[in-house]
Amino acid sequence: MSTKRKPQQKRHLTSPVRHKRPGLFVRMLQHVPGWAVWVGGIAIVALYVYFFYYLFVSPFGFRWRALYGDIRYPEGYEIHGIDISHHQGEIDWDELRDKGLINESPIRFVMIKATEGASRIDENFRNNFYQAREHGFTRGAYHFYSVLSSAQNQAAFYIRNVKLEKGDLPPILDVESKPKNQTDEAFKASVLQWLRIVEKHYGLPPIIYTYHKFKERYLSDPEFDEYPYWIAHYYVDKITYKGQWKFWQHTDVGRLPGIEGNVDFNIYNGSFYDLRKMTIGGREQIGEEAYQDE
Repeated sequence: MSTKRKPQQKRHLTSPVRHKRPGLFVRMLQHVPGWAVWVGGIAIVALYVYFFYYLFVSPFGFRWRALYGDIRYPEGYEIHGIDISHHQGEIDWDELRDKGLINESPIRFVMIKATEGASRIDENFRNNFYQAREHGFTRGAYHFYSVLSSAQNQAAFYIRNVKLEKGDLPPILDVESKPKNQTDEAFKASVLQWLRIVEKHYGLPPIIYTYHKFKERYLSDPEFDEYPYWIAHYYVDKITYKGQWKFWQHTDVGRLPGIEGNVDFNIYNGSFYDLRKMTIGGREQIGEEAYQDE
């Protein structure tokens, strides 16, 4: 008896494909809802925009660029100056006079720290004050207001140590802080006391120096509008302060020949003629020169 064999089926030899298991981060993302992915993406973009603004547009960015020579100078002003203290060290006044330019303009005025509180004289004041005049700069002398001494004692100390002459700028009060144990009204009264004592002695209203937010907070009363304002407002294209002002300290990272390290740059809000009229005896001196030219 014969049997019929069934045809043998061919075996297909195949290699199994092994799928690599996703990494932990990918596996986590697979379980994240779609809305969360969108929120995360928006947050990343917002963070990028913030850092771009912070580094290149904000006041910090202005300062960061200025440190590397990219100073933005206020537009529309021609009268430039600096302010100095012992922090600038020994200054080469000949080099500063001969080579010092701010935005391609000569330095016209120099504000010099004189006194602080009721007992401290800046260690370089007398030499700086003398050299500034000898090298042809219009000079000014400022007092740094202390929260530890009375206004009367501070005014007397400034008067005793600062001998202003014809051609010098009015006395200057640098006030940047208020005593914690003093009310706003008492603080304002003490600042006014300093200003009025000094004004009576020198015969013209002192200049007030402070940053704009401090002035708006503490020194915005009408009585303070009688005094020329020197505003400190750094790394901005224009001043946002709405009141009147005479000087603008616009950066603290200026560099000049003759001075090691950084120095503050300032502009005067007016012409050189106006600046000279502002000085002690300025109106009389300009009148005499005009008479001589006729």
